[in-house]
Amino acid sequence: MYSEERKKQILDYIQKNGKASVQELTEVFRVSESTIRRDLKELEDAKLLKRAHGGALSLQNVNFEPSFGEKKVILSREKQAIAKKAAELIEEGETILLDAGTTTFELAGQLMKFSNLTVITNDINISRELLPHPGIEVMVIGGMLRKATHAMVGPVAEQALNMVRVDKLFLAINGFDLAAGLTTPNLIEAATKRKMIKIAKQVILLADHSKVGKVTQARVADITEIHQVILDHAVDDDFIKQLKTTGITVHLVRP
Repeated sequence: MYSEERKKQILDYIQKNGKASVQELTEVFRVSESTIRRDLKELEDAKLLKRAHGGALSLQNVNFEPSFGEKKVILSREKQAIAKKAAELIEEGETILLDAGTTTFELAGQLMKFSNLTVITNDINISRELLPHPGIEVMVIGGMLRKATHAMVGPVAEQALNMVRVDKLFLAINGFDLAAGLTTPNLIEAATKRKMIKIAKQVILLADHSKVGKVTQARVADITEIHQVILDHAVDDDFIKQLKTTGITVHLVRP
């Protein structure tokens, strides 16, 4: 069986069953694990499925969410480039809000050059990253801890956010679609993100190309509710053109 034919059959199999393990696919298609893993990576790069630990899931499973550790290693160079650009949009003396996410975690690492900054976050990893730096005052939002994302969310988090206002919100997201807007797999986390948007003077979305055109379970906001977006250059040109017609400032970066 040729490679392209096998990948098509693998995709059909996963879409039919919702998910499949690497071991299961090696038995069905009678090829090595390394071949299956390579095929799954190529299918994921083409945005046809989502790899998970030990296998893959159909994109039809809109509530799927990889762990923080899994997301951290995906497109890491793109996330670093996005974070570097985001840091250029921050000014000394500002109060900023960093949403929980792997790209916002990269942004936290870019903040060491600042000597007068207040950072509010619901991400326990970001709070640990910033703790040693004397020029950065850190406020951690309380709430229910989601183990998948290491984010503090829920009514307690929203109540805390009600008490503050921020100059800039750097927002993380799972799905970024022109029609469906901003989406995330968890309803409770979506509500916390909506509250973040309401308290920010400027909303800046950080999204690598894997998020573009993707729709997950819980709606966060329309794209018109963001002011700026930082994307990597792998995003489709037509998407960029359509996005610019909305009046959103678009920044494109290269890894």
